[in-house]
Amino acid sequence: MDELKEARFWTAGEGGSVRCGVCPHGCVVEEGRRGRCGVRGNVGGRMRSLVWGRAAAVAVDPVEKKPLYHFLPGGRVLSVGTLGCNLSCRFCQNDGLSRASAEEVEALAGERALEPEEVAAAARGRGVPMVAFTYNEPAVWAEWAAETAAACREVGVRSVAVTNGYVAGKAREAFFGAMDAANVDLKAFSEGFYRKQCGARLGPVLETLEWIRRESRCWLEVTTLVIPGLNDSDGELEALSGWVAEKLGAETPLHLSAFYGACEMAGAAPTPVGTLLRARRIAAGAGLKHVYLGNVRVEGGGDTRCAGCGAVLVEREGFGARVRWGEGEGAAAAGRCPVCGRRCGGVWE
Repeated sequence: MDELKEARFWTAGEGGSVRCGVCPHGCVVEEGRRGRCGVRGNVGGRMRSLVWGRAAAVAVDPVEKKPLYHFLPGGRVLSVGTLGCNLSCRFCQNDGLSRASAEEVEALAGERALEPEEVAAAARGRGVPMVAFTYNEPAVWAEWAAETAAACREVGVRSVAVTNGYVAGKAREAFFGAMDAANVDLKAFSEGFYRKQCGARLGPVLETLEWIRRESRCWLEVTTLVIPGLNDSDGELEALSGWVAEKLGAETPLHLSAFYGACEMAGAAPTPVGTLLRARRIAAGAGLKHVYLGNVRVEGGGDTRCAGCGAVLVEREGFGARVRWGEGEGAAAAGRCPVCGRRCGGVWE
């Protein structure tokens, strides 16, 4: 068993306790106990990352699966995840990892840790241009993710995070400062939803989104899982879309994804296609230029169009992507409309 790595982002408390600073929960953890994420624990009066480098899931995916649509479309990404989460979403679609038991965490902690350089070399060796920190919430193992992203940058591999954005202070800066792109789940636009459905607060997620846009060079996309009866009212969708347009910019990609029953809501009805189409109309009405429909097959629902003339720039079917720039007269560079020449926001090369 590798030695458990000491975590960053914590302070010593009274009586040997430690206070975690990685997320807004600010868990005070007594000796031998763990924070609510289940993977940051007090060992000998010091905070340890119990799953540092311990991979529970590894796969090569298309980047569209994250989903990231304006970041190297059609590219492959080496996806890595481990265990734990700092939210307790009743509708979690990956609860086998995010809600792992203490015994499962302990078993994984006994496995050999992957060093950041190993992950970077694996991606580079396979000709995969990106590494994604995904499957469970990567902020709860922010130290390893940030160190791995730094190792990737050294060998020309880019790093992306798929995250709930529930990150605080110095951890937020270190984590997103290391990333080249992120897709952040904005699960709803009401404090009541976050409190009742996720065991968290909306405010810190909005702070994270604004910080990424304002302070980092990380390319940002946003996903909202649209759940019937919980976050799909016209008023809430208007408020969410209007906030994204105003605070993050009208060309910020917004992915509206269909819900399917899972976790504590396994028996709930899925999101009707009509609800997603209505949500897309609302988002477009709020000024958003790139609104995508996920987890459903709707013709054109995943296509990237020029915000100026409406020409298709990237055509998508499932997780496949076909870029269209360069096909028309006057197209000078990737990401530029071949019809009108307008540049589309994103990272294309």
